[in-house]
Amino acid sequence: MLFFTQCFGAVLDLIHLRFQHYKAKRVFSAAGQLVCVVNPTHSLKYAATRCAAAQASTEQGILPPCHHHGEAVHDPQLVPCTCPLFSCPWEGHLEVVVSHLRQTHRINILQGAEIVFLATDMHLPAPTDWIIMHSCLGHQFLLVLRKQEKYEGHPQFFATMMLIGTPTQANNFTYRLELNRNQRRLKWEATPRSILECVDSVISDGDCLVLNTSLAQLFSDNGSLAIGIAITTSKVHSSEAEM
Repeated sequence: MLFFTQCFGAVLDLIHLRFQHYKAKRVFSAAGQLVCVVNPTHSLKYAATRCAAAQASTEQGILPPCHHHGEAVHDPQLVPCTCPLFSCPWEGHLEVVVSHLRQTHRINILQGAEIVFLATDMHLPAPTDWIIMHSCLGHQFLLVLRKQEKYEGHPQFFATMMLIGTPTQANNFTYRLELNRNQRRLKWEATPRSILECVDSVISDGDCLVLNTSLAQLFSDNGSLAIGIAITTSKVHSSEAEM
């Protein structure tokens, strides 16, 4: 009986996900767009020292040594885990960050020039994160949607795209986030930030798409928010390549 109940519950969950997938495809009908249903995860805040270390990254993607009790305890070639959900003690080279995020934190990755990020259960209390990786144009990006109280009692939604690479590499791209529902459309276009710069700092600076609760509800459908994502090479970078 317990087995039957569990199987029936799994079937209902699958039906719900398929329905959410259909709704997102109905809203974003452009050909070639893939839809990823992203479930929320309650965020465990980074320690302040970890964010400070991430902000100290250089253009080459190298962090200065971290000193503890007056001694250098970290290889300067290593970077800390960039996953915003956990205070993960992992460190590694920038080239293996993607493998760590996929294998350890089970973060999904989608490939394609344009995808749809469908965040479920928007009503959950802050802080809550929704994240996926996006593989495009030979690079990997991390999309983070966070529900956070910037002011007590007033939760807001922050969405940003981070390149898993150096700041110099990030300047070569432009990303666009689009909300589209009930004949309303809202777009945010910007240069992605490097994952070395710390997601918390990007959100604190407000250098991202920011939605208050009312605006988020206006674009959500039954507690889910569909965000269209497109990444292109920047115009400056393209013109330099032609020369």
